[in-house]
Amino acid sequence: MSELKIIAEDLNGVKLIEPVVFNDKRGFFMESYNKKKYEALGLNSDFVQDNISYSKKNVLRGLHYQYQDSQAKLVYVLQGEILDVALDIRVGSPTFGKYKTYTLSSQNKRQVYIPRGFAHGFCVLSEEVLFCYKCDDFYNPKSENGVLWSDPDLKIDWKTSAPIVSDRDKELKCLKEISKIELPKYEDSSNR
Repeated sequence: MSELKIIAEDLNGVKLIEPVVFNDKRGFFMESYNKKKYEALGLNSDFVQDNISYSKKNVLRGLHYQYQDSQAKLVYVLQGEILDVALDIRVGSPTFGKYKTYTLSSQNKRQVYIPRGFAHGFCVLSEEVLFCYKCDDFYNPKSENGVLWSDPDLKIDWKTSAPIVSDRDKELKCLKEISKIELPKYEDSSNR
């Protein structure tokens, strides 16, 4: 029997996780989260809020973060496929300004753990998607912020030529334009 495992570690804290999936002629079963098993992998976040979003093809959401009450996230797809992006915006981090992309889908059932201090976004590659994420702190609209999805210094290939972006996300600043006061600080002991 296979076990829950981390199959990639990137940017000093981001982890690509492959859960255990039991398939048979009826379909499949998997645990989307088991606190003891994730803690055994060193992922000690105490998740307090679950969110689900529905989006259509080419919808691009992000790159969002909270500069106070920062949130670690465990993200995955229930239906469809996305390009998921984690951007390190922790002031003082050795990987500040670097990002990693992952293809997450209902087919591969992979998850991404994103520690506190990262901006996060995704673009829908399938006709529609049901996207889920667990957060280890509550949403605080007063500390909500983001990095412009099309920041020319980042050069993120979102895998679409016609992104559908909210008016709010179109108005976000490039990373270099954001005051360091509005960015999270790097702490070497992530995984809170």
